[in-house]
Order: sequence, then C-alpha cells, then structure tokens
Amino acid sequence: MTVGESEWCVVDSFVFEADDLAVVEQFFCAQYTSMRLEAPKSEPARTKIHRRWLGPISVDEVELGFGMAYDSDPVGKICLINVHDGTIREHESTGSTAVYGPGDVGVLGFPDHPNSGDLHQVRHDMLLLDELLLDRVAQVPPGRGEPGPVRLTGHQTVSKAAGRHLAGTIDCLRTDLLVDPVLSRSELITSTAVQFLAASVLGAFPNNALFDPTIEDRRDSCPVLVRRAVAFIDDNAHRDIALADIAAAVDITPRAVQYAFRTHLDCTPMEYARRVRLHHAHCDLVAADRWQTTVTTIAAKGGFAHTGHFATRYRETYGQSPHETLQSGC
Repeated sequence: MTVGESEWCVVDSFVFEADDLAVVEQFFCAQYTSMRLEAPKSEPARTKIHRRWLGPISVDEVELGFGMAYDSDPVGKICLINVHDGTIREHESTGSTAVYGPGDVGVLGFPDHPNSGDLHQVRHDMLLLDELLLDRVAQVPPGRGEPGPVRLTGHQTVSKAAGRHLAGTIDCLRTDLLVDPVLSRSELITSTAVQFLAASVLGAFPNNALFDPTIEDRRDSCPVLVRRAVAFIDDNAHRDIALADIAAAVDITPRAVQYAFRTHLDCTPMEYARRVRLHHAHCDLVAADRWQTTVTTIAAKGGFAHTGHFATRYRETYGQSPHETLQSGC
C-alpha cells in the first residue's frame, strides 16, 4: 500500500505512561522497532508519550524523566525530532556524535540503518514519516534518466534558519491542526499539511533532490503542457494531489511543472490548486443554507485549516468576507 493509498487513521490519539524500564522497552519495540534500552536502576524510568496522527504520519509528544541509552534496529521511516527540553545525543555511523538540545530539529539515523545514542531528561516531538512522502513533493517520472527515489543524505539541518522554519512548522501542526478533531479528520487539509511538512523537511536537510530546472525541463515547459496540467488540477483539486501527481499526469518532471507555472502563470502549481479550491469554496458559500452551514465547515472542506487565513485570502479575491457571502448568497 502506497502513501497516497493509505487509510486515514480513525483513532484520535493514545497516551502511554510507565516508570518501569522493561515496560518502556516493550512499548518502544512494539511502536518503533526492536531496540535495547539501558538506564540506571536507581531511578524510575518515568515515561509519557502522547501519540496523534496526521494522516500517514504519527506525531509523538515524548517526555522522559530519566536518562537512558538506546541501541535500535532500523526504524524503516524518517525519524524527525523537535527538542523542547533536555539533550539527545546520536552516535552516527561515521563515528561522530550529533547533539540536539532545546530548539534543535534533527533526524535520528537513516530509515534503513541501525541507530544508537542516549537521551537525558528530554521532552521532544518525534514524527515518523514514510520516505515516499518526499517523492510526492519532489519525485520525477520514470524513464527520464533521473536518479532514484528522493532521500535525505544528512541528519542535521543545512542552517539554523532552516531548522527554525521546520520547528515552526511542526509546532503549528502540533498546537493547531492536531488539537482540532474536525481539521485533523479532513483528508484534504491533512494531505496539504503533510505535503507542506515533507517540502519543509527537504528544505531543511541535505538530500539528493534536484530542484533547478534542466534544459530538458525548460523545453518541456510549453503552454500546451501548462494547459494540460491546469486541466488536471481543475478536475482533481478536491482530491489529495501533490506536485508529483501533476507531473505524472502530463509526463514531465516536477521541476518542469514548477518552471512552467512560474513562467506562464506566475504562480506555483500548488498555489494554483489553492486558487481553484478557493473558487469552489466561494461557490459553496453562495449555494449554502446560511442556517445550516458555517464558514469553518466550508473552509475545511476546501482544505483550508486556518479560517482566519482563509477569510483574508477570500476577501482579497472576492472583495468581501466569506461570512458576508454566506449571509447574502452572492
């Protein structure tokens, strides 16, 4: 089952709490991968983990009130961490040690490599992402002589600014989207947020993706293919579509799609998709029963997680607030 075909989790969340190291190790093995934990016997292994889901991504808020060392098998996914308190030390395969403290974002190991390190009185977010999510925002169609799947090539962010941007993205997902059951159950909103997170991860960490258009990409970026891409978006804006889906529909690379939209429409493909969804929301507001429908409901249906942002964009486009359209029917 691919990421695009995965079922949306219907369980809102769960909380795990324990103070026995054997119980904690058993939970980690069941939820992450086979691993060994070591900690002083003189202190309880106080552990609390609150797990929620963002579509195919699990988001864990982890609190460890003790120090421990770990040695784990490959997790099989990208393990993204956002540290709030304490320290995480990762022993990299190169023999060096990466240290993450409050405010740091990093990736623990590679999905297909074992990993080891230690954690001390740490409170952090941990997100598990399938590598296929990176392909959805940067993958190239087969048969074009391009490199293989998009993969991260480093554990630490390319700059402090990139790390802060990614940390802000994670905080926004954790404090806004994940706490609202209506928004977190909307497939369109969640898929948009997941795509943004995947793109933010690629922007923050070293990777093998090539984003600048090649000569072939520039040649492919003709008006005919732009019209085909626009038609695909118009027909599928209500669905979970990503840049890779648009590129595959017109048989060009994602870079060529990006270049074509910037050249001919002065926007990105996903910005155009948001315009289409805004138009659909406008039509829904005009046709809605003002006594039975809310602006928030229609915004969520269109994939807009933040009603305030939706209202601002709506007013800029239609010259009135969505509430005014809902009340007047025009």
